[in-house]
Amino acid sequence: MTSEGEPKALAMPPMLRRRAGRQVRMAFEAAHACVQGRKQIPVVFCSRHGEVRRSIEILQPLARNEPISPAAFSLSVHNAISGLYSIASEDTAPMTALAGGADGAAQGLIEACTQVAAGAEEVLLVVYDEPLPEIYQPYRDEEEQAYAWAWLITAPHGQAYTWSWEPLSASPAETETEPFGLRMMRCFLSDVEQQVLPGHGKQWRWGRHAE
Repeated sequence: MTSEGEPKALAMPPMLRRRAGRQVRMAFEAAHACVQGRKQIPVVFCSRHGEVRRSIEILQPLARNEPISPAAFSLSVHNAISGLYSIASEDTAPMTALAGGADGAAQGLIEACTQVAAGAEEVLLVVYDEPLPEIYQPYRDEEEQAYAWAWLITAPHGQAYTWSWEPLSASPAETETEPFGLRMMRCFLSDVEQQVLPGHGKQWRWGRHAE
């Protein structure tokens, strides 16, 4: 899902919903829609920037030698979303939070597949992000949108996918108009059997194969 407004996240308890930021609510909605209330599924949360807006809310008063809120700090850490999701879903399954850079969605997929290869029957991958705050806009290196999506990763059944990477031999000819995470999702939704996605210093190869 992409979002220009405020995600409702009605399945999240009201007290937690009021504390959760917009991108956390987007991620929760995507995850909840994917698992439909099922529990005890390991989760990999993947976001490039995480709750950077909350970090700004802490850093700015700190720079002015003003006191900061412990509650604001607890929700600014990158794995805060796993705690909120666990509490909201009453789920004690293992949860991982990754910050994998511009290609973070690919790193999240690798982590989820590794957990399946290690014995997990299925792993929920949740990828989410939103544009950087205005103060950081001069430093952004890709087009940004608010979005979240979720995949339920299992061992191959009837159709398999390959996912590999190699170093970029040259800089991409054009600047991408979408964040990597959305381009990766479009690969999955398309009928293309083979596709290359330029990333940060590398290119990723996506393949769809019938067993």
